[in-house]
Amino acid sequence: MVDPGTAPVHAWIDASAGVAGDMLLGALLDVGADRDAVQRHIDAVLPGSVRISAGPVTRAGLRATKADVDVLVDDPPHRTWRDIRARLVGADLPAAVRDPALAVFARLAEAEGRVHGIPADRVHFHEVGALDSIADVVGTCAALHDLGVDVAGGGVTAGVVAVGSGRTSAAHGDLPVPVPAVAELSAGWQVRAGGQGELATPTGMALVTALARTCTGLPPMSVQGTGIGAGTRDTPGRPNVVRVVLGVPQTGGVPTDDGERTVVLEANVDDLDPRLWPGVLAALLRAGALDAWLTPMLMKKGRPAHTVSVLGRPDRAPALRDELFRQTTTIGIRQADWQRFALPRAFVAVQLDHGVVAVKIAHRNGEIVRATPEFDDVAAVAERSGRPVATVLAEAVTAASAAGLRPGEPVPAGATAERPR
Repeated sequence: MVDPGTAPVHAWIDASAGVAGDMLLGALLDVGADRDAVQRHIDAVLPGSVRISAGPVTRAGLRATKADVDVLVDDPPHRTWRDIRARLVGADLPAAVRDPALAVFARLAEAEGRVHGIPADRVHFHEVGALDSIADVVGTCAALHDLGVDVAGGGVTAGVVAVGSGRTSAAHGDLPVPVPAVAELSAGWQVRAGGQGELATPTGMALVTALARTCTGLPPMSVQGTGIGAGTRDTPGRPNVVRVVLGVPQTGGVPTDDGERTVVLEANVDDLDPRLWPGVLAALLRAGALDAWLTPMLMKKGRPAHTVSVLGRPDRAPALRDELFRQTTTIGIRQADWQRFALPRAFVAVQLDHGVVAVKIAHRNGEIVRATPEFDDVAAVAERSGRPVATVLAEAVTAASAAGLRPGEPVPAGATAERPR
């Protein structure tokens, strides 16, 4: 178990077999969330109405925890999103539980509103808004809080969601799978059929897409525990479960023989003043991009445009998307997972006649592969000394070589990962 007082905690949701609210809650209880603490938060919203129970089951031979919500009142009323929002806002809940629960139900209401063509506030929840689903949402948010996961800080990610196929019966009749609300909630997420029947419920899909910051494979982390939550059906040969992997994230990325996991964000822009692009790229780098670049291209009808591309680590993707929307006129961004294979880098300062220049070296197996003076440092020295940039650059190259910063030479002991200032 991770001690939330000493380390950040990340939760990755594996919904590759589908997802429902009770399945996700079961997985979090299985990995160690305190059931009594979860019950107290649910009671703050639904006093005396439901009771949470959990116990071991098997699904296709795999051990899991089945969470059940026992409704303690007769004939609970249907509720609108406005009613549910008022209950959540008025309940004695910490913000770390209340705010994500509100976000989940807001997504549900918006999706149902689009499906039925009515404003979100007027949506009457049936399957989605029953007491057990309210308990699933609040319980899941409470369990994450109990485990020390900072949802608002991007502490949750999730993988591809299996949504199912075929048809199913619901309050509105015979519906295709994924049901319309799940299809709406899937916008911007990676999904697959994954099997027959309804594998993802609206509550489950809303929890994943509202709580998880990005759709990604298992991120680099020091794993502390795995929880497995069971669905109601036991399908032979196909475990009907959701997994949650809990651990301490390795935010810097882990270069291995398989490369470092990165994401690339791209947008096509044809209506931005070209004089703004240097500032846009600089802003993206300040926001944490590993690299950012422009590619000239032609859009439909022959309009000249640029594709702006941003390379970053998965944990920086939300901030980089926000910066792209803020700095450019784009109304849509595409994102893809990439593997980056990069040589380790280090810096060594060399002294010139009129100042200091940092030399960036790329190395492998302890030997220098490439050594390049930082151009910004060269330009700054040239400006201060009143000498041509080309002259200072040539001096920097010579000084680097004289200091032993040449391909094939060993990495010097004074090299540091941080650029000298």
